[in-house]
Order: sequence, then C-alpha cells, then structure tokens
Amino acid sequence: MEDILVERQPQWLEITINRPDKLNAIREQTAVEILEQLSEAEADRSCRAVLITGLPKAFCTGVDTSEQKLEPDEIFELWRRRKRSRKVNQMFRALPEMTKPVIAAVEGYALGGGFELALLCDLVVAGDGAQFGLPEAKLGLMPGGAGTQTLPRLVGKPLAKELMWTGRRLNAQEALANRIVNHVAAKGEAMAKAREVATQIAAQAPLSVMFSKQAVERGFDATLSEGMNIEADAFFTLAFSTDKEEGLAALKEKRPANFIGR
Repeated sequence: MEDILVERQPQWLEITINRPDKLNAIREQTAVEILEQLSEAEADRSCRAVLITGLPKAFCTGVDTSEQKLEPDEIFELWRRRKRSRKVNQMFRALPEMTKPVIAAVEGYALGGGFELALLCDLVVAGDGAQFGLPEAKLGLMPGGAGTQTLPRLVGKPLAKELMWTGRRLNAQEALANRIVNHVAAKGEAMAKAREVATQIAAQAPLSVMFSKQAVERGFDATLSEGMNIEADAFFTLAFSTDKEEGLAALKEKRPANFIGR
C-alpha cells in the first residue's frame, strides 16, 4: 500500500491516511486502498469497528486536485467516470453503507473532502486543535463528497450554508458544540479516545450494533411510522439470535457476555 497504513487490532481495524507531502489529500490510489480495507473489515466477523485517522498535522485536506485534469473533449467521460468508476466517489458512498461502526479520529486539518470524510463516519473524535472547514467556494467549487447533505442534517441549514459560503473553520470545541464531533480529547490523543470508544462498542453484541445502525440510517428520513416498522423488523430478527440468548444468560449469571455475532 502506498497511501495508507493499516494496523489490525484484536477487535477493530485502524486505517491511517499517510500522505504527509500532500497534507493527506486523498487521490484515487488512496480510495482504492481504503475501499479494500473496508471490504475486508466487513467480511471479518471478529472485526467490530473501523477507525480512520490521519497525521498529527492533518487528518485529511480533501481531494488531491493535481489528479483533476480535464481535457476539453473529455467532459462527458468525466461524468461517466464519476458515476461508475471513480474510486474516491465510491469510497464516500461506501462509508455510510458499512454495517460496522466507523470512527474518525481527527487531529489537525479536516478540510473539504477531509471534513466530508469525517462527516460520513458514524462517530467523530477530535483532538484539541483540530479544524473543520469547507473551503471549496474559494476555489470556484462546492462540496462534492456529500457535505451538502451530511452537514445540514447535523447542524441545520443556516450554519451549514454559512460554512460552505464563507469557508469559515470550526475548531474542535465549536464542532463539539454543534454536534459534529462526539468527543474532544487532548491534542494528540484523538486516536486514544477513539480506541476507548471502540473498546466499549466491541463489548456489545455485534448484531445489535449492526441492526441498530441500519435502523437509524434507514429510518432517519422516513416518516415516524415507517421508521418504527424498520425498527420493529430489526428487533424481531434479533430475537432469534444466539447472542440474544447469551446476553440474557450472562445477565442472569452475572458474568460478561461472550458475543459471537450470530
């Protein structure tokens, strides 16, 4: 792998974007490597979560614009690649589809596509000193990694529009106050806090985590009635799991449960 570092922990996978010369801007190769790791994590029953982080100076500063070469006669080919073959786009779409929790541990800059990458994760932990922003309008562009959809859902339309239209950056504490991040750790300690959260998640029944995640994602834009039906179907399904029996037995016997994801 050229652009990322990967470390397999007993219960989760850690992916570190590693392009220091580009302030961790992501290119097609970066996306290819991340997608491969996400796929492997999905297939590994013992993997309970995925942690994505960057370098101390920058989590990710967006998409590497040096790759965005457009020839006049290739405009519609770019459209097709964007829809069908561009790996960066596929990576952004793959993150919310993960059945396992994805946690972003952010130090330094999370700008443009880097901010959008964090927004597409389930949870975000920031180190004090982290900065979040969408500077695309300064470049004659706009967010293209779902930022126009994810950010308003978190902070509301007025603030999302202000951040997109002015390029103003939020520090870690402002991001926490606006529900963009779940936790703020001391500078340099975001990954340690993310591991703490992952440990807590890994102790729970993995099927319960998976089904509740899907219920939240599928029901978020549904009517209350539709969302309740989604939840009820998932709840009923879990009633037949081995882990449910193990959880109840562990409670009765006053011991830690040994969940296996079945």
